[in-house]
Amino acid sequence: MNTVVKKLADIEATAEAIVEHAHAQKSEIEKKIQADRDRFDETIEDETQKQLAQIRQEADEKMERILKEQREKNHSTIDNLKKEFEENHTAYAREILAHIVEV
Repeated sequence: MNTVVKKLADIEATAEAIVEHAHAQKSEIEKKIQADRDRFDETIEDETQKQLAQIRQEADEKMERILKEQREKNHSTIDNLKKEFEENHTAYAREILAHIVEV
């Protein structure tokens, strides 16, 4: 009977040791999984920030091109208006004078 009790005590001690070891391994595995998750999150964050920076840069470049084109177009229109005024300012003045005199 003592042999059976001793065997049962040994089995219980072994089982407790296995459970303790399993808990320790579980804790280590959880730490490893969390570390992997943290590295993954950092990698995704870095990639996201790089993509956002690239999108911002492309948007800024596109906006600058559009503004440059608009400035050139406006400058060209202003030059044309100045040229037309220089060529026709006398006629415009006569037309304005004629309207004033008619009133």
